[in-house]
Amino acid sequence: MAKYSFEFKLKIVQEYLEGKGGTSYLSKKYGFKSNHQIRKWLNTYREFGEEGLLRKRQNQSYSVQFKMDAIELYQTTELSYREVANQLEMNNPALIA
Repeated sequence: MAKYSFEFKLKIVQEYLEGKGGTSYLSKKYGFKSNHQIRKWLNTYREFGEEGLLRKRQNQSYSVQFKMDAIELYQTTELSYREVANQLEMNNPALIA
């Protein structure tokens, strides 16, 4: 079972977008130790919409060529891991790091 439901994630993202509080305020309100998780959800929502907040049921596998392209993109640009992941439509920038 997912730690946080889609509805819970969407509720927090919508509160932020409606101006009901910043990430620090919302993280305290909902008992997070830091605002990192909320910032990740916001980025995912901005890049992929509500679909990005849905839990994936299967692990995605990437070809060797895809991985090499991701590495090359990171090394030849000044993009961050998150920006590269967004450009490649990956939900988890840690897969690149």
